[in-house]
Amino acid sequence: MGKEKQYTVLPEGGITTPKGFKAGGLHCGLKKTDRHDLGVIVCDVPAAAAAVYTTNLFQAAPVKVTRDTLSEGGMLRAIVVNSGNANACTGDQGDADARTMQANMAEALGISKNQVAVASTGVIGELLKMDRVNSGIAELPSRVLGDAQGSDDFCQAILTTDLVKKVSCVTLTLDGQQVTIAGAAKGSGMIHPNMATMLGFVTTDAAIGTPLLQELLREVTNVSFNMITVDGDTSTNDMLVAMASGLAGNRELTRNHPDYEAFVQGLRHVCTELAKAIARDGEGATKLIETTVVSAVSDEAAQAIAKTIIGSSLVKSAVYGADANWGRIIAAVGRAGQPVNVGTVDIRLGDIPVLEQSRPVPFDEEMALEYLKTGTIGIHVNLNMGSGTATAWGCDLTYDYVRINAAYRT
Repeated sequence: MGKEKQYTVLPEGGITTPKGFKAGGLHCGLKKTDRHDLGVIVCDVPAAAAAVYTTNLFQAAPVKVTRDTLSEGGMLRAIVVNSGNANACTGDQGDADARTMQANMAEALGISKNQVAVASTGVIGELLKMDRVNSGIAELPSRVLGDAQGSDDFCQAILTTDLVKKVSCVTLTLDGQQVTIAGAAKGSGMIHPNMATMLGFVTTDAAIGTPLLQELLREVTNVSFNMITVDGDTSTNDMLVAMASGLAGNRELTRNHPDYEAFVQGLRHVCTELAKAIARDGEGATKLIETTVVSAVSDEAAQAIAKTIIGSSLVKSAVYGADANWGRIIAAVGRAGQPVNVGTVDIRLGDIPVLEQSRPVPFDEEMALEYLKTGTIGIHVNLNMGSGTATAWGCDLTYDYVRINAAYRT
């Protein structure tokens, strides 16, 4: 990837900013609160589409429906999403309900059901209240808007224990045409993706074919959503779906396109910002932890070590307690299952060196304490072995995480 940034961040942008996209959301009664719990993204034209899915063997009904749908054509006009119920481990009835959501959304929008994806998030093992879902779907088209309100309503509709919406948007130039890439995601707990996030959605008006979009989505996912963890759990419902309307007017992207790198950078920024937002909003979290590993024997080794560090309950607890206990970090490095020279490891907390050549160095404990009280904590590990690098994101482990999950169903 080139070093010069080739995109511009649009702070006020959202999933309806790319040409051809609208969205909306409403409360249909799946949640006990009055927060939105049903949403839809709609494209004016058939959009090239790609997706990555959970690697959990117990895949929820909507995951199976969307996977089957995209395998048949790779084009979408809409994605319907509910929160408050995962429709996972619900047997044949759950599969039928997901198909019904797809068919009813298609009928309400006047499009083919083979161009509708389905996603769900919430409690596992409970059947959907389909009377409420069906009533909501019938009303959704009247709530679909092509402005910031439509994007906001959709973003609210996909939240569960999330405290904040997760949105990112950039613009860039392809063939002299302005192209926009936007994304929305939800995720706060049960986060340790091995493909994507809890739920993520990317829209763009770039012209790009389904095969290349699928390749790029996997590549970018590996350095963004696959590099976060909150609690080490991979959900039954994780899904990331991308749609490209092609309405920006650029020539169809290929890997040889002169502006290809700009698009990759923009897509990577959107996905990375969403991933970081999920880690920052981890259930009960008070701090974002960003761990960078450099000079590993390979990028893959660096990724494994970085994720082991941020996934360590001991590291997460130490960060919560503002305890500069580098011993927990070096222990995580050593158990990651990757090559490590045990005599050459350097560790910094922010700008504070705590270990050099695998030996402790004196540091100001008060300065470290003050740093560890801030909202974003950087852990930097230099293995002094090779050229492999990676960055992973996580959050601290607090008492509130246990409180939230001890009463999740109630």
